[in-house]
Amino acid sequence: MSDETINTRFSLLLPVYENDEASQFERAFTSATIGQTLLPSEVVLVQDGPIPGELEESIERVVKSCPAPVVRVVIKERGGLARALTIGLGRCSHDIVARMDADDVALSGRFERQLAKMREGFDLVGTGMYEFADDTSEVLGRRTPPVGAVNIARYARFHDPFNHPTVMYRKEIVARAGSYEDIGLMEDYWLFARMIHSGARVENLPDPLVMYRVGAGAYARRGGRKQFEAEWKLQRALRRIGFTTRAQFARNLIVRGAYRFVPVGLRRALYRRMIQRGFSDVSGAATTDRSA
Repeated sequence: MSDETINTRFSLLLPVYENDEASQFERAFTSATIGQTLLPSEVVLVQDGPIPGELEESIERVVKSCPAPVVRVVIKERGGLARALTIGLGRCSHDIVARMDADDVALSGRFERQLAKMREGFDLVGTGMYEFADDTSEVLGRRTPPVGAVNIARYARFHDPFNHPTVMYRKEIVARAGSYEDIGLMEDYWLFARMIHSGARVENLPDPLVMYRVGAGAYARRGGRKQFEAEWKLQRALRRIGFTTRAQFARNLIVRGAYRFVPVGLRRALYRRMIQRGFSDVSGAATTDRSA
């Protein structure tokens, strides 16, 4: 097998659990397999705990029709996304792995464009994405991530620099950084920060190559005491490894911590405003926060 062939092989890692809707799962699975200009070499489908019959039928249906081999991993008791992804990564046959969620939609050229970037030597490549509620024809917004290693590293001191459902990464580099760890809804941020800190070569494609479904409870889940405690844990961890300065640690606790306690409507408005303004203001502020 030629080096070029090896470099084009990748696994698709897709977790599913009881609250995923069958129709949305089928749409997501199809968009990331037969809907792509570059088909995954395999699909690793991780079932996190028991699922309803309708979802089980959908899984059986897409597995039978998928042109790529499907490795189905069943975890008997739900253990959360971080554990499901860690187990799934262990079952991926290829070093390059693409992430996908069970209710999003991958645009047709996503994997082809990301893999081309990975072949340039990058370890982690994310993309921009559109947000929608249920109907993909009704776009609610667009998330454009920071581009370039310097901008990504600056932005990461304040906010997750990658849209998790869009990423493609090297399994070896993920493992070297310690893989996923359960930390509220921020297991991806914590992983990506450690990857950047350990010297991973990272990049984002600014174009939206994934349509991200924003569920009814999305903004509610980002708030409350439990998420504040997770935020506190994350910020302490980032400071402990030297990823953030003392000033950045304090700023993050004040700004990100307060965000967890504002009313849901205000939280939604603040989040939308931040997305619309982009990353430039935040990354620019990061350059002034260099006190140790």
